[in-house]
Amino acid sequence: MTKNSLRTGSCLCKQVTYSFPVDAVVSAHHCHCEDCQKSTGSGKATIILILDQALKISGEIKYFSVVGSGGNKVSRGFCAACGSPLISSVEGYDGTKFIKAGSLDDSTWVTINSSFWSDTAMDWSPLDKSIDSFKQNPE
Repeated sequence: MTKNSLRTGSCLCKQVTYSFPVDAVVSAHHCHCEDCQKSTGSGKATIILILDQALKISGEIKYFSVVGSGGNKVSRGFCAACGSPLISSVEGYDGTKFIKAGSLDDSTWVTINSSFWSDTAMDWSPLDKSIDSFKQNPE
């Protein structure tokens, strides 16, 4: 693995750090569901789907679980010290984790593949018309 193939991220206070090889990235998306809007305090969550076994985490992550907009259990992980949102897992997406793109140390390499939950996108945080969008979760 070359140095450039390792991606890293952290919370705001740096007590939680993570890394994964870039070849563990499955895809990247904007999610506009009401659940992601509430959990980010924004119009969407930008998420990077990665293979679960490739993720290395250091530090204490606290999880909060809910039934998400699509009916699946969503567990969101955040730094126990500063509260920064970092990672999520979704029931039915076994073997993957969802990294919050804003927690990456360098996100310049990220290319967004699509948007989910276009039905609940806010006018003040509109869909990116240059990428595919799905009314809810893609099948």
